[in-house]
Amino acid sequence: MVRSKKLIGAVALGAVAALALAGCSAGGTEKPAESTGKPAGGEDLALKVGMLAPSSGSLAFLGPPQILGVQYAQSLINEYAEKTGLDVELVLGDEGDTNNKAYETELPKIMGEDVSALIGAASSGVSKQIIDTVTGAGIVQISTSNTGAFFTDYDDGGMYFRTAPSDVLQGDVLGNFIAEEGVKTLGLLVMNDDYGNGLAGFIKESFEAAGGEVVAESSFNVGDTSFDAQVSEVLAANPEAVAIVSFAEAATIIPALNEKGFDPANLYLVDGNVADYSDAGDNPLSPGVMTGAKGTYPGPTPEQVAAFNEKLKAFATEQGEDLTAFTYGPEAFDAMTVIALASLAAGSTDGEAIAGKLREISGGEGDGEKCDSFAACADLLLEGKTIDYDGASSEIKFDENGDPEGGYINIYEYGEDNTYAPFEG
Repeated sequence: MVRSKKLIGAVALGAVAALALAGCSAGGTEKPAESTGKPAGGEDLALKVGMLAPSSGSLAFLGPPQILGVQYAQSLINEYAEKTGLDVELVLGDEGDTNNKAYETELPKIMGEDVSALIGAASSGVSKQIIDTVTGAGIVQISTSNTGAFFTDYDDGGMYFRTAPSDVLQGDVLGNFIAEEGVKTLGLLVMNDDYGNGLAGFIKESFEAAGGEVVAESSFNVGDTSFDAQVSEVLAANPEAVAIVSFAEAATIIPALNEKGFDPANLYLVDGNVADYSDAGDNPLSPGVMTGAKGTYPGPTPEQVAAFNEKLKAFATEQGEDLTAFTYGPEAFDAMTVIALASLAAGSTDGEAIAGKLREISGGEGDGEKCDSFAACADLLLEGKTIDYDGASSEIKFDENGDPEGGYINIYEYGEDNTYAPFEG
């Protein structure tokens, strides 16, 4: 199976009620007085991890699966604390988006708790605003869903990592896929920020390299609520297909296209807006307006996602949450897990020490022994061995830029009920 076109099972993306984040802390079990094993440094480790995730703004639908993914990993780590001596406390905050700027208030609160690591932000645009502040303070930053290519070459001093692949991969897959569908002319509706412009550029490059032509491209700003002008501009060029590169704005753009008679079978979406548009979703649309539309987003293999989502949903139920959205949940789970494993391997809760072990424990360097859970990997570390953690989202393998070398792009197709399932061609 081609790596860039792995498919996963159908997942409904109806956002659950936003979790209250501000000032919230989710500590784990108390450390025992004695432990049967010790971290590499020989002392018990109290690791404090911060997390910026969206409970408001245009990416709020991504908050619940990412938060619960991190909390699920935290629970497994702390269940093993008696043996490892490693206990994790989680400090949560709302990142919002680049429009409401909730992160400007929440990040200082998180950093004020003396965290060693920060999981987030979900948005590439928000991470671009905070990366210098976070990494400059010696806090290792790992995003679960930053896909902007910008970060690959950014001078972060080796303190920034991500568990989702760059948009270079997603743009290449989607552009080629649209061309393979027989489309010759394409229109682009693009959010005017780093994420939107970057991903749209890679889609265009890939599509045109495959022989197609982008005949119209119109942009809008984060926070805009009316898109009639952009829709009219793109459709005036009479493209055979249209791709929307946005976040929640797609829920307004899609009906505008439909009102002008555009066939949804010629519509393409991306990870920022592939969602459940049925009555069960956060932004329900009229039945049938999505029929035949297709979209992409990064994620694990079919076998991985089915097994992981079942476990994550069960964990959510235990926490009193009805989780129906799973996007980037595996990547969030892996972010917390690799932070803990790197801390254990370093025998330290220092942010720079953790960063210095992330490539090694993920298999990006060295010749570690394979393991696929925190407990199994921790056992190997306590035996003095080098590990190679394969995660719920991918093999990870952080490269020298902090990007995961192992990654998959999933392709989906919408049915008449406005939910999506794997594209089967």
